[in-house]
Amino acid sequence: MKKLSLILFLLCSFVMLAQKEVTGVVKDSGGNPLPGVNVTEKGTKNGVSTDMDGKYKIRINEDSALIFSYVGYTTVTKTTLGTVLNVTLSEEGGQNLQEVVVTGTRTAPRSNTTSALPIDVLSSKDLVSTGQATFDKALQYKIPSFNTVQTPVNDATSLLDPYEIRNMGPSRTLILINGKRKNLSSLVYVQTSPGRGETGADISAIPTDAIERVEILRDGASAQYGSDAIAGVMNIILKKNNNSGAVTLRSGITSEGDGEMLGVSINSGTTVGEKGFLNYTLDFSKVNLANRPGKVDAAGEAGDFGANLSDVQAFLAKHPDAGNINGSPETTAAKFLVNGGKDLSDNTQLYYNAAYVYKKVNSFANYRTPYWRTLDPSNPYLADFFGDGTAASYQGYVPTFIGDLNDYNGTLGFKNQTNGWNTDGSITVGGNSQVYTVTNSQNRSDLKDAAGNNIYKENSPITFKPGGTKFNHIVGNIDVSKNLSDKVSIGFGSEFRTESFEVIEGDRASWEGLGADSFAGNRPENSGKWNRYNLGFYGDIAFDITEDFLVNGTLRHEEYSDFGGATVWKLSTRYKFLDDKITLRGSVSTGFRAPTLHQIYTQKAQYSFVAGQGIQLSGIINNVSPQARILGVPSLKAENSTNITIGLGAKPSKNFNFTVDYYNIKVEDRIVLGDRQDTQFGNVAWFSNSFDSRTSGLDVVANYNNLEIGSGKLGFNLSGNITFQNERISDVRNNSFGPILDALTFTSRPDTKWILGANYEIGKFGFSLNNTYFGKTTFKQDGMSNDLRTEFIPKIVTDLGINFNATEKLTLALNVNNLLNVLPEWEFKAENAAGQAILNDPAQRKTQFNLITFNGRYSQMTYDGYHFSQLGTMLNLSLNYKF
Repeated sequence: MKKLSLILFLLCSFVMLAQKEVTGVVKDSGGNPLPGVNVTEKGTKNGVSTDMDGKYKIRINEDSALIFSYVGYTTVTKTTLGTVLNVTLSEEGGQNLQEVVVTGTRTAPRSNTTSALPIDVLSSKDLVSTGQATFDKALQYKIPSFNTVQTPVNDATSLLDPYEIRNMGPSRTLILINGKRKNLSSLVYVQTSPGRGETGADISAIPTDAIERVEILRDGASAQYGSDAIAGVMNIILKKNNNSGAVTLRSGITSEGDGEMLGVSINSGTTVGEKGFLNYTLDFSKVNLANRPGKVDAAGEAGDFGANLSDVQAFLAKHPDAGNINGSPETTAAKFLVNGGKDLSDNTQLYYNAAYVYKKVNSFANYRTPYWRTLDPSNPYLADFFGDGTAASYQGYVPTFIGDLNDYNGTLGFKNQTNGWNTDGSITVGGNSQVYTVTNSQNRSDLKDAAGNNIYKENSPITFKPGGTKFNHIVGNIDVSKNLSDKVSIGFGSEFRTESFEVIEGDRASWEGLGADSFAGNRPENSGKWNRYNLGFYGDIAFDITEDFLVNGTLRHEEYSDFGGATVWKLSTRYKFLDDKITLRGSVSTGFRAPTLHQIYTQKAQYSFVAGQGIQLSGIINNVSPQARILGVPSLKAENSTNITIGLGAKPSKNFNFTVDYYNIKVEDRIVLGDRQDTQFGNVAWFSNSFDSRTSGLDVVANYNNLEIGSGKLGFNLSGNITFQNERISDVRNNSFGPILDALTFTSRPDTKWILGANYEIGKFGFSLNNTYFGKTTFKQDGMSNDLRTEFIPKIVTDLGINFNATEKLTLALNVNNLLNVLPEWEFKAENAAGQAILNDPAQRKTQFNLITFNGRYSQMTYDGYHFSQLGTMLNLSLNYKF
């Protein structure tokens, strides 16, 4: 027994001698202690967290390495040579060339320095610092090649705004959450606005406080990820912290005193058992209406509606804006998200995430003025319905459009590492539904029952349920990778996806006859449910020919149940020299984008503004309808693309880095929603593979940090996007695509956009100043002379942010967005001498102005939308408390 005790004592002593205690302090780049940093012994579950002073103490094995990780900061691995180890963590975001990214490769993750592809990385702090209420608007003021647009009165478009990377439309950017495909929205944009004919994921539904970082791959990636990745990929990485939390109160208002915003968000985490974590976010917000109508021209109104000028003037004397309501709609949102995982063994991990978002939007159609339609004195049903029973009392009405949106997604997966093989299997579900309500409207159809009484008119309901749309998908992924050596790594896998799209039938009163005024419902013959599935396989190999020279190749094949298969490939390379200070990189790839179910099956009647004619009813026929066959409209097939990217990255010093990347994207058989055409089926439009296009440009990103000014530190960042070419390069096929849609597709986004920012931190204060330059945009509007065009004048929008760290837990932030109250401003431009003659004649110029602004209703932006907010200065105050 004594011998056994002696042996145990010697063994324990040996173990103690083989270990050592390491202590230290973890600080940020400004020298401030960081509490809550995870300090883990590499390759083990042994770990601790830093205290409120940033201090830690841990016992580890001799010659072990320590991993320091903290949300919003770059993870650092240090080899312990002594018993004291102090560490400085730098913030994630911008173009930190040491940041390890997981997007853009199916083999081992790499840093931006060693990646062969251009990738932007934005941290949660970067997004929050913009002061913007939603994730998509935060990206607008951080990523030059990213643009989103708000439109004035475009029905369901008010639920989510179109966005795009490199002016390619929302359909050609793939959205991932933790590397897994997010579901599309059920909405296809059919109005005359940027994004027309496109479908994208609802990224505004993602709560900003749930995001750890965003990785944006600015390159075609269909070979790695499949359909939709022609312009690039946005990978949203969710927070994983499990030992801290924060509550944020947000408030805001415009300088005009409207658009009030109030929100509260909670992000926190907890451990689950000994080896699990759970991070969750709850976000509730309410934004009130902000109205920016223009002054309506009486002569233009009288001409459009055939009304007596004196009657129009009498109404406009009381209502100069003709009762119109356009601007930012009233929006209420509730967002829930969880992200978690658990180690099932030393080699196997379970992971999961889920999100649910509910959004309600109240917007308005154009006001139906009393001179909009001539009243029949013998049947004053409008006055009976909207007045006091006399025709003279009729003052018109404004239909209200209410949209209810539900969006959900969830992923469950397992990761395993055995003998160097990394296996990842997952199942992802997601969906989006939008249902609509129209109130304060009517069905004015002249339909009668068997007794000869009006079914509608004076008997019409005033509230309608015009239906809506649904989309959902189920995605299964298997991804396998292995480092075969220190030079060669491989990856391969498969994806199965099933999709379903549904058009929900409206109530009878919403579609019968003329349907609900302002937004006709979905007719039974246009409603239904459709689905498809596809199966894809890919293989990826990365070869580090030398320590500096990398070559990466990917091949992918997919088979769709409805239109066949597609095979695409990608080849990328990187060469670095001068001790990694300079990196040359480039890629060439082919890609594809499958037509969405929305584009294949959408068929509907819609109300639209027609210049000089007020609001008119037209329609869309789908590609599988009998009408399409009669008109000779072919079935849709996939778009094909060829992407070329050439770039340079440099890090001349510790605090200065920059990247420059040229891109050239050719899209063949581009799918568009064409012009409305007069046919035997009425005035209709349809989707088709209409033409080929080419988009080329330059992305520039530069950062200079840690410049000591007084007792504080100053940092600068400059980023920009320049469009060289964005145009149609072939004849139009199978459709009509005139100059209006051509401009809307190719020139309605800024031809150049630059962001110049400065950040200064001193003591408890942090200051940021961002200047965003929106370049020229060009439109050709319906009704306007072909001898003219309209151009938005380039503008600079300045945003100011001030942070005050009152205590270690409490932070106050004031953001003044659009500090100088800069508004969108456009002007006419002459295409030729005839156009200049029009502009020289005040009467003709006025006529042209009335045609494209609906007689002045949309004087700031025209009917087609605008490239930054028309609301002017917005003040936002937030309070963040850490617990």
